[in-house]
Order: sequence, then C-alpha cells, then structure tokens
Amino acid sequence: MASRIFPKLTASGLQATTYLLGIALFSISFLVFLNSSISFVVTDVIGQKKHVGDAVGTLGFADELLALVACPLWGMLSDRIGVRTVAVIGYCIIGVSLIGLVQSENVYPELLLGRLGFSLGGAACSTMVTACLPAMVAQKPEQQDRQAPEEQGLANGHAARLREEERQGRSSSIGHVTSPSVSSELTITQTRWTSRSRSRQEDCDENDQADGVGVDGTQTAAGASQLAGFVGLFTGAGALIALLLFLPLPAKFQHDGQKPAQAVQTSFYIVGAIAFCVAIFIFLGLRHLPGEEEKRFSALWNTPYDESTEMDPEGHVHITLTPAPSYLSQVSKSVRLGFTDSSIALGYIGGFVARASSVGISLFIPLFVNAYFVRNGLCTSNPDNLTDIKRNCERAYTLAAALTGIAETAALICAPIFGWLGSTVVKGRSEWPLLGAAVIGVAGYTAFGFLENPDAFHGEGGKWAFIAVIAVGISQIGSIVCSLGLLSRGINNGSVSKKRRPSDRKRDSTSFRPGHVGPVEGDETAALLSTEGSDSNSARSRLKGTIAGIYSLSGGAGILLLTKLGGALFDSWTPGAPFFLLAIFNGVLFVAVAAVGGGSALVRSRARLHTHSDTE
Repeated sequence: MASRIFPKLTASGLQATTYLLGIALFSISFLVFLNSSISFVVTDVIGQKKHVGDAVGTLGFADELLALVACPLWGMLSDRIGVRTVAVIGYCIIGVSLIGLVQSENVYPELLLGRLGFSLGGAACSTMVTACLPAMVAQKPEQQDRQAPEEQGLANGHAARLREEERQGRSSSIGHVTSPSVSSELTITQTRWTSRSRSRQEDCDENDQADGVGVDGTQTAAGASQLAGFVGLFTGAGALIALLLFLPLPAKFQHDGQKPAQAVQTSFYIVGAIAFCVAIFIFLGLRHLPGEEEKRFSALWNTPYDESTEMDPEGHVHITLTPAPSYLSQVSKSVRLGFTDSSIALGYIGGFVARASSVGISLFIPLFVNAYFVRNGLCTSNPDNLTDIKRNCERAYTLAAALTGIAETAALICAPIFGWLGSTVVKGRSEWPLLGAAVIGVAGYTAFGFLENPDAFHGEGGKWAFIAVIAVGISQIGSIVCSLGLLSRGINNGSVSKKRRPSDRKRDSTSFRPGHVGPVEGDETAALLSTEGSDSNSARSRLKGTIAGIYSLSGGAGILLLTKLGGALFDSWTPGAPFFLLAIFNGVLFVAVAAVGGGSALVRSRARLHTHSDTE
C-alpha cells in the first residue's frame, strides 16, 4: 500500500474533500490576507499615518499571545463537541471579525479587539487542521463480537434504555458504576455461539483484508503521512489564493472608482462573506465524521460517559458507564504523551520548528534583504518597518517578495513528496523524512545567515541565495508535513496497537467449544463471551483535539521565541542571527529524530537477536 499515490481513507470522499478544500485550504489564506492588508486598515480606514509599524507589530504580537492560549482550549472543546463544530465556529468568528475590523475608528481598543477576535477564530481553524487528520485515516472500530443482527439489536436496545435511565438519575460526580442486569429476550447458548463462530471469523478475516488492518497499524500510519502531504499542498495553495485573489481586491475597487477606505472595506466584506461560505461548506461536508458521532454541545455541561456492554452466561446485559476525563486531565495526558510516545514527541518538536520556520520566511527574509540594501546605501527605508520597505525601497521589497515566493514554491512542490516519503518508510521508521528536513534546514538557514549578497538575480554570489531559500522552503514544508504525519500516527497507533491480531480472534472463536462455559476458574459472574478488547481502545483518539492544541501551542511558542530573541539579536548582533537561531532549532530536531530512530533500530535489532536465539 505504500506505493499508492492517494491515501486509503476511513472518511468518505465528501468528508475528505471538505477537509482539504475547506479546513486545510482556507486555514491560512485569511491570515495571509489580514497580515498583508492590516496596515491599509490603519492608514486608509482609521487614518493613522504615524507609528504604523508599531501598531501593526503590537496587533500581531497580541494575536500570537491569544492564539497561544486559544489553541489548546479549542482542542479540548473539540474533544467534547467535535472538530466539525469547532471548525464551523472558527470560520464564523473569522467572518465576523473581518467585517468588524473595517468598522474600527481607532487602533486601541477597537482594531485591537477585532484582531483578537480574528485570532480566536484563526486558532480554532488552524488547530482543527491537525485534529481532523487522524479521523480521516483512523481504523474503523473493531467489530469484535460480530453479533447476529437480532443479538446486536437486542443488546443495543437494552444498552440505550439502561444508559438513559442511568443518566437521568446520575450526577456527574460518580465514577465506575455497573447498571442492574436486565434479562435478555434471547439467551446466547453454547450451541448457538458455536454454530455462528465460524461465520463470524470468516467475516472478521474478510473485513480485515478489505480495511487493510495491519497488526502494527502500518496502513493507517502510511495514510496519515500521505494525507499530511496533501494538507501541506492545499495549505500552501490557500496562501496563493490570498496572494492572487484576495490581496488585489482593494486595488481593483480603487480602479473602479472607489475611495481607498471604501475599497479596503469592500474587500474585507467580500473575504468575510467567503469565510461564512466556508463555514457552511464544512457544516454540510463533515457530518458523521468517523469517531465524532457521540460528540455534541450537551457534553459541555453534562459529563460524557464511556460505555462498555457485556453479557453474562444467562444472557443478561451489563453496562458500565465511566466518566470521560476532565479538561485538566485531557491536557495532562496530552502533555504526558509528549514524553512517553516518540511519535507525538517528535510531532510537538516538529511543530515548534515548522511554525518558527514560517515566520523566518515571511518576516526575517524581507528584513534581511532590506538591511543589506540599507547597509550598502541602496535605499533609506527603516529595516524594522515592512510598510516603510514597501514604500521607500521598492527594489528591496521586490527582491524579498521574489525570495519568499521561491521558498514557498519549493515548499508547495515538495509537500506531497514528503507525504509519500513518510508512507514508504512507515514501518517503524517514518521519522526519517523529518530527519532529512532537519538536515536541509540546518544547511539552508546557516547558508542564508552567512550570505553577503542576498540578491539572487544580480551580482556575485547571488546563486547561493537562490539555493539557500529553496533549502529553507523544503525544510519548512518537511517539518510541517512530517510532524503532522507523526502526530496522527501517534494518535491512531494508540488505538491500533490495542487491536487484536487475527490469530487472537481465531483463538477466541475456537475456544468456545462444547463444554467450555467461561473462564477456567469457573467464575459464575464471568461473561460467556470474551470481553478482551472491549475496553476503550480509542482513548487516545478521543484526545486528538487536545493533542492538536498542544501541537499548536508548541508552534506558537516557537514563533514567540524566534520573533523576540531573533529580533533582538538581529539588532544587537547580526542580520543573520534569526537564521542561525532557526538552524539551531533544526539541529535540536535532528538530534531528537536521530535519538528516537536510533533507539528504535537498536530495540528492533535486540528483539531479532532474542528471537533468533530462542528459535535455536
């Protein structure tokens, strides 16, 4: 299956299309539009002509601070109310904020409040890009008992009735409680079970082959890596949509006769309306997403319960309701997974590096280029003010835009390549493409920081700038795609690893033979049917929103560290300092991936040696 171009998905075609064309495509396009046009709101709509750079910088910093807190909160909420609901709310908030921003009459507090509202909605959408991915490729819940229709309907009927009775008379403070037994209208006897066991086993085998269920979850991990590649591709395409379709709108309306302020307002109205259309598209397209069926708004104030059902030898149904983890427990478990699961740990570190890299490309390449022009007397703009660069040093701005465009184009091309690479080496070694991205990042950022001439089109040494920005773009998208794939692998493997092997199922079915009435110990209260694996096998997948929030939190921390420390070193040390800092980030990522990959290889080698010695 590793040779497939498109991943095998659990979600339907409509759901996958909605995820890629809705959530992934527009998750960054609105942010790119706002970041590129917020200065025009300050100058043209509000009319402030001084300290524009300071105002824009403060708004951006406040945006990141709020997002740092909002991402984990949205992730926790999605584990209760569903990723679809959170994504719809996020895009609606973006739409309202874009329309409200151009109603502002001052920077503080009106424009600041509008920008914070946008940050709240943007955090929801960016977090759901990560949270939705595991649901697209997750294994279907194992139908371990394969009950006959009348048996399954009967058990579900009793379960539904008892669950309703339990919830009506239950407070949210109690823990594990077993409901009273209710006599079954159809008792499962040994003869009936034995006669059906063979057909059940055949169905198990057929469904395993159809679904591609591997013992080690190989296909699920491969699908996650491939889909992450397409997510990176569509995310980059979303940035292009903003650059090619959204940003030219004010100039077009001015050309049609509108005043600058009115042209900016009309553009924001149109883009805000598009955000509402995206929300409607997601609301309709992500219905019945796998694993999200039981999530609803009522879970915000009513503690949800995990349910397990079993039958005793007399055919009585027993239901156990276990309260779902609290919000604090969700965060605690998600953070702890970063220290106990290598895939999730690398996902968090990769997210930190990926988000920091995106800022390095969009913010520090223009500043580096402009500092070069100012240092050589080619222009007189303020290198700390992007708005000043655009107006007073057009050549530097054009070069910076070209270098940034080259980096993003390289990233767009390489996104599906990294997804494919992750799927082809997925058998316990899907971290190696991330290692390659880190190596390229160390080389690319170091080379760019040492550039004497960043002009890739004129002068000596310009070709090295061209090569460096290509390496930077490849490293950035590699970190994004591989970290997303590893995070999804860690989430889904928490469930897949607990699934029973086909041979286990065969032992289960053949063990119920005439004369066998339960455990050897003869416990009278034991169920006739084996309940192995009937516990919550998808506990980690129920944390996917919170894990996605922690992933976004780590990325936000990377952005804040790079912007503050990198900016300070840019002024006090050298213009190449932010790129050296990014090279260090990638070096840390390299060490982490090498340690995990090397440790895993050592463990596998020792296991093979033990197996070989045992056979001898």
